Order: sequence, then C-alpha cells, then structure tokens
Amino acid sequence: MAKQLDYHTIHAIFTGFRDSEPEPKGELDHVNAYTLVVAVALSAQATDVGVNRATRALFAIADTPQKMLDLGIDAVTDHIKTIGLYRQKAKNVMKMSQILVDEYGGVVPSSRAALQSLPGVGRKTANVVLNMWFNQPAQAVDTHIFRFGNRTGVAPGKDVVAVERAIEDNIPAEFQHHAHHWMILHGRYICKARKPVCANCIIEDLCPFEEKTK
Repeated sequence: MAKQLDYHTIHAIFTGFRDSEPEPKGELDHVNAYTLVVAVALSAQATDVGVNRATRALFAIADTPQKMLDLGIDAVTDHIKTIGLYRQKAKNVMKMSQILVDEYGGVVPSSRAALQSLPGVGRKTANVVLNMWFNQPAQAVDTHIFRFGNRTGVAPGKDVVAVERAIEDNIPAEFQHHAHHWMILHGRYICKARKPVCANCIIEDLCPFEEKTK
C-alpha cells in the first residue's frame, strides 16, 4: 500500500485523466436504469464484454422488469448461460424484477439503501447505478480501482469501503463524478495487476509505484 498522496499531486493526476478523456463512459451496454442494474449485477465475476454479449438479445426483448418476468426464468437463464454463476444470477434477476414491479411500480429507485435491498445488488452495483444513471458522485470500488488506489496512493485502504471513503475524501470535488470511470479504465487497460503498462501511462511521472515496467 502506497503512502497517501498530497492534494496537489492527486489534482494533477485527475487533471491528466480529464484532459485525456473528458467524458469517460462505462463499458456495460444498457438502454435504461433497469437494464443497467441487471447488467452490473450480472457482471460480478464476469467481464463486461461477456455480459454485453449475453444481454444484447435479452435486453432487446426484456428491457423492463415486467417484460423480464413475462419472459420467464427458463428463457432468462438460457440467455445468460455463458456468464459465470448464471443460474443464481437468473434467479436474482427474476426476484429483483418482481420487487421492482411490486414495491416500486417498475421504476428503479435512486437511493443506495433501496438499490442494495434488491437481490444480487451489492454496494458496488448500487454505486455504479447511482453514478452512471442518477449522476451522483458515488464511487464503486472494484478490483481495478482498489489496486489503482493502493498502488498510486490516490486512495489507499485495506478494504473496498476504506478505498471508497478515501476516494470521497481525497479526490477534489470537480473530479468526483467521473473519478470512478477514469480509475476503472486506467486500472483495466494500463495499471494492470501483473504487468502495468507504465510506458503508456499518462500519469507515470506522478505515480510513486516503485516496480514500474519499462
């Protein structure tokens, strides 16, 4: 775990991210808040590419909770069978859809507590939805962000909640909305786990990581 970076260095890092990509986007395909919740829930222990491949046909015919319920558990299971843990995830999608219809009138709620009450929706999924759909500065910490936060000292922490808090506390307000996407994309494609691509890193001169690759 790297030492916490100072404010000016963190500001410079995120200025670099913003200059490079002013409007970063998530890579999960969705058409509304409901399909976003489903896609993010399905992405646990799966790749975004794999989820997109599985949901393309599913979302074309079931883009609301009621349509998903009408489709039925067997058809949903068949659509997502290429995704890890697909049987349990299909059950969660159906239970989630039923709750959304029964308790929320088919509308995805905009509070973290309400989102986390849905089957298959944890804190990370809730934060992604709050950030991407409801434009709240919520910080979803996955393995890429956890690694980036600790490796660079931008947001060090022993667990995901600590890193989430560090992001909220340490990253300037002007960068909070897009911070999650900048960090996840950087962690996914540049600051990789086994062999970071330091030669292509736009913040290499600001990063204190000692084991940089050439």
